[in-house]
Amino acid sequence: MNKIIVYEHGNFQGLYREFTSDVPDLHSMDFGDCISSVKVIGQPWLAYSDSAYKGHTHAFEEGEYSSIGQNDTISSLQLVNEDLEHPQIVLFNKPDFQGTSKTITEETNLTYGHFNDKASSHIVHNGVWILYEHGNRKGWKYVAREGDKCSNYETVFHFNKKCSHVYPLKGGRATITSKILWDSKKVESERDVVIDEVKGVNSTDFEQTFTTTTSKIYESATSHSFKLKALGLKVDESFNLSIDPSTNLLVENGSIDSTVTIDKVEVTMPANIPPHSELSIHVIKKMATISVPVELTITKNGKSKTECGEYRSISGRNISVRYAVKPVQKKV
Repeated sequence: MNKIIVYEHGNFQGLYREFTSDVPDLHSMDFGDCISSVKVIGQPWLAYSDSAYKGHTHAFEEGEYSSIGQNDTISSLQLVNEDLEHPQIVLFNKPDFQGTSKTITEETNLTYGHFNDKASSHIVHNGVWILYEHGNRKGWKYVAREGDKCSNYETVFHFNKKCSHVYPLKGGRATITSKILWDSKKVESERDVVIDEVKGVNSTDFEQTFTTTTSKIYESATSHSFKLKALGLKVDESFNLSIDPSTNLLVENGSIDSTVTIDKVEVTMPANIPPHSELSIHVIKKMATISVPVELTITKNGKSKTECGEYRSISGRNISVRYAVKPVQKKV
């Protein structure tokens, strides 16, 4: 959900209001010119000093702002609905989109290049941009939204050939849901590993009770990992991959880091050895490597896309006992 919470005093104190849609006049909500701190969830919001989205503009991205520079001056609020994933703005060094142009797709401090204090017009193709008078996001600023075509900075107060920094607004955190497609599970390999061997010999004419412990506990481990299928693709938000009711894998930034779960398995051994026999006990752990497709649904700003990942596990949970009895020669 996209939401802004505005507070009467700094540090989120005093009266507050929550809004999920545009507010053209905060005075009609009995909250005009009194905002001193802000919390934003989801997409950015634009705050205006005048009603009807006019006057000085300030942008609030997702986060908490215990104090704001426009203390007690905000009169209207507007939610940013533009797609902010692939921002693009073109600056021109002459009015009416003429002269030398510069296409920008990421935050840029123009003081480090040849286009500092050169822009006289612009076209915003994607996203919402803040244009600053000085480098490092300082000085007077102008908010340019998608589709904005400002043909002459002379009409914009104090801005012609004074643009020194451009910044594209960032969208709110994505919501990620995952679905493990167990029906498409693939067993990559299976093998038996002997983890213990116990032997007992009965040279008498009578059945004997096994002299070693008849019950032992072994640890079994399962490693879990996740990776995205597409090379170079990253998931910027963390999410939980639910393997079973007791196991959750936290995935962060597309990490393939593994987690290991430990189980204890109690194995009961045969208790008796026949006369003139040798009993051999092998404790076997079955190691299995499986891979399962994972479908991720990534929702941001009301838009969803699907990505594919893969869950892998290397498991040694299945522990069993194999035993064999063979005769031994009688002692003469």
